Amino acid sequence: MGRMMMVVGWGFTCLVLMVGPAVAQEQGRAVRADAADATRQVGLSEAVSMALAANPELSAAQYAVREAEERVSEAWGNVFPVVDLTSSYTRNFSPPVSFLPGTFVDPNADPNELVPFRFGADNVWNLSIDVEQPLFNAAAFIGVGAAGRFQALQDESYRGQVQTVVTRVREAYYRLLLNQEQVRLLENSIRRVEQSLAETRALEEAGLVSEYDVLRLEVELANLTPNLRRAAEAVAQDRRTLAIELGLEVGTELRVQGTLATMRLDDPAANSPENREVLAFGGRTVAPSESLVAEAMGSRSDLLQLELTESLRTTELRLEQVQYLPRIALFGSYGIAAQQNGDPRFFGDPRGYSRLAGVRVTLPIFQGLQRDARIDQKQAVLEQARVQTEYARRQARNEIETLVAATEEARERADAQALAVRQATRGFEIASAQYREGIGTQLELTDAEVALRQSEFNYAQAVHDYLVARARLDRATGRVPVETESGGVG
Repeated sequence: MGRMMMVVGWGFTCLVLMVGPAVAQEQGRAVRADAADATRQVGLSEAVSMALAANPELSAAQYAVREAEERVSEAWGNVFPVVDLTSSYTRNFSPPVSFLPGTFVDPNADPNELVPFRFGADNVWNLSIDVEQPLFNAAAFIGVGAAGRFQALQDESYRGQVQTVVTRVREAYYRLLLNQEQVRLLENSIRRVEQSLAETRALEEAGLVSEYDVLRLEVELANLTPNLRRAAEAVAQDRRTLAIELGLEVGTELRVQGTLATMRLDDPAANSPENREVLAFGGRTVAPSESLVAEAMGSRSDLLQLELTESLRTTELRLEQVQYLPRIALFGSYGIAAQQNGDPRFFGDPRGYSRLAGVRVTLPIFQGLQRDARIDQKQAVLEQARVQTEYARRQARNEIETLVAATEEARERADAQALAVRQATRGFEIASAQYREGIGTQLELTDAEVALRQSEFNYAQAVHDYLVARARLDRATGRVPVETESGGVG
């Protein structure tokens, strides 16, 4: 009996050992599947499209454009005729009474005698249709022009907001790629240091190295671990920031495509499809700064907004100046009046009609010097807009020249760092081989590892700086790629 129980126990144990791993694998696959469902992988083009569709700032700018369109319609209303229909009904519970001299009814009456007379009936009906058509009103026509310029300003403001959102998404995307590269490099460093530490401990046990070599590697490993933690937290924060820009749900695990370490600026065709997409989003090649400045003067959004603002201020000044001109309008009126005593009858008898038409000329003569003060105010505002536009042009020139220099410097730095990475990789391989053979020191190995990690990060940093400078240069020249790709966003 005891032997039978032992056999059953062993069988149950074997069953658990066989089924347990299978169940654990199924659970692991389910967890990974859930994690994959919560993970969203996006490329740069898709990220920009998502941001443009979900950004609340762009939604607010669209409402501003709609308001400007309605202002144009409102301004045209001052040119079209105005038609008013007025109708009223009055019930006189006590009709008005006036007192007149008695001689009105009896020539022989006492002149000082007053006789009451009733005016009006119990029911009074009135209806009139009044029409006025402006024939000459300079302020109305200039107001239409001012509303049109305001609409153009809002349209350009929306285009500038689109460029701002696209540039912000690009910079966030590049920053996330850089921090991801930092995490990868630190993980590689930790793996290399752990491997070196294991080999050094084996050499210490064999009496070939001192305890100091082991302690030095342990200290380096202890220093790398918190750096990896900080880098991982920076990646998580960048992912949350970018997810908010893209309008994703809270908690979505965002993954971006592309790797800075393998990105080749000298040969775009040699890159992976993901890296080619990132590089292709930069648009055209960088031209000389003078040609970019000339292009920016005609397409940069903030400069166009200032020029449109200056034009709007000029129109507003003219609007105040034409207040000295006369206004001419054609008017006409058609009226019906009816009165009855007793029960009301809708426009019943007796009924009277009135018809009239005419021309009205209004010439403003004096309004307490208010017009002069308003003209001076508009003139000052116009001069302020001109000064701001000229200053912005100088700032734009300086910004473009600075960004062109930064782009070229980052490109050259990336080329130099690519060579440094190859040399540092070869140096680490030589230092590792010499250390394993006992002809190299642990200090040389550590220095080679640090040099390799730093050179790899410097290359990623140079590529990041190049991409960011390109994004800012695109915005500075007003040629953000999304405008041409989407068929005219602005």
